[in-house]
Amino acid sequence: MTDHSVLVALLAERSAKRGQFTLASGKQSKYYVDARLTTMSPEGLSLIGPLALSILQQSGWEIDAIGGLTLGADPISYAISYASADSHRPLRAFTVRKEAKSHGTGKTIEGPFKEGDRVAVIEDVITTGGSALRAIEAVRAASGIVVGVLALVDREEGGRQAIEAAGVPVVSLVSASQIIKALES
Repeated sequence: MTDHSVLVALLAERSAKRGQFTLASGKQSKYYVDARLTTMSPEGLSLIGPLALSILQQSGWEIDAIGGLTLGADPISYAISYASADSHRPLRAFTVRKEAKSHGTGKTIEGPFKEGDRVAVIEDVITTGGSALRAIEAVRAASGIVVGVLALVDREEGGRQAIEAAGVPVVSLVSASQIIKALES
């Protein structure tokens, strides 16, 4: 099995649930993908980091840093950053807070993000694209340049199109249809 097929199987086994769910977007769904059950496991991290790094390198995006809205993007960003440590272009990871801190520096973006960084926004699961768009807005407000979005899972429910309509290309590691197919086999 390839690393990609192992990741799909892991997401199907650990993260995919059938039932009746209300998603963060407010949409109703017959399945739910709690990616954190995979992204926060040793097996998931060790697969996601190199696979995502490879996809980012293949995208041709010249990036300095990676990150997205906390909490879903955090483990993915850290895994990619770690996997990039020995590459010709190590990537710094950052976190976008849902709200700016009310104390200390009052930052919305935490970590080694710098003004002018070329960034790939990271997302665990794209449904409507709302979380990625919020992260894009925060990065731009902090004088970062968003060159693309990398999602672990694309639910194939219009989120990719919403992000691309905002002028930002999207790549994903896994599609919901791949996870559903793995659940059924």
